[in-house]
Amino acid sequence: MTQPIAILGALEAEIEALKAVMQDCKATAWQQTTFYEGLLFGQRVVLAQSGVGKVMAAMVTQKLLDSYQPQYLLFTGVAGGLHPDYAIGDIVIAKDCVQHDMDAIELGFPRGQVPYTEYRYLATDAVLRALALTTTTPHPLHEGRILTGDHFMTKKALHDYRYLTEELAGDAVEMEGAAVGLVCTYNQVPFLIIRTLSDKANEAATVNFLEFLPVVAANSFAIIEHLLSSHQTI
Repeated sequence: MTQPIAILGALEAEIEALKAVMQDCKATAWQQTTFYEGLLFGQRVVLAQSGVGKVMAAMVTQKLLDSYQPQYLLFTGVAGGLHPDYAIGDIVIAKDCVQHDMDAIELGFPRGQVPYTEYRYLATDAVLRALALTTTTPHPLHEGRILTGDHFMTKKALHDYRYLTEELAGDAVEMEGAAVGLVCTYNQVPFLIIRTLSDKANEAATVNFLEFLPVVAANSFAIIEHLLSSHQTI
């Protein structure tokens, strides 16, 4: 049987539109997580909600890889904007990702590097990335660097975390991507992270995040439809 394509989102709102159009959908429960298998835009997929934060995302990703052996994995959802030229609603297609809260500098390791490994900037799949960037959407698409950490960033926090842009050159910040990326890289599974900017990581971040979930879902739907419909070229 053909290996499925894996799709993950941290929140139910980030995957519900995709789940609604799946055909021949079969649900399998694992602890508090449900994996949905079926057909989506002509491709066999497995879809799930990872939950919020690095540990939840890594745990669900590893279970998904072990159980379904996907061809590749797409992670979609929201992020806070760091790049000054990116606006709310813009889409960031990750060129790579890094854990901004992995800090063993005092041991001689660069910020973001997992100690005693070569894992720091985790590259996404170049073919998937290039194809995603050709999607037609109402919002601009950017190729950029995703920073991941267990911290919902606001303007006050960013004042104390200037290294996000000055040192790590981040374009967007979120709470799952590099955890998913590390698990996929370790397992040699191609992956891509697709993030819509729901806020500018400022004092209005919480309000913007809630208001823009429908925009995020629409953007994710369009890009995943484009990727899966063009699957034969990958």
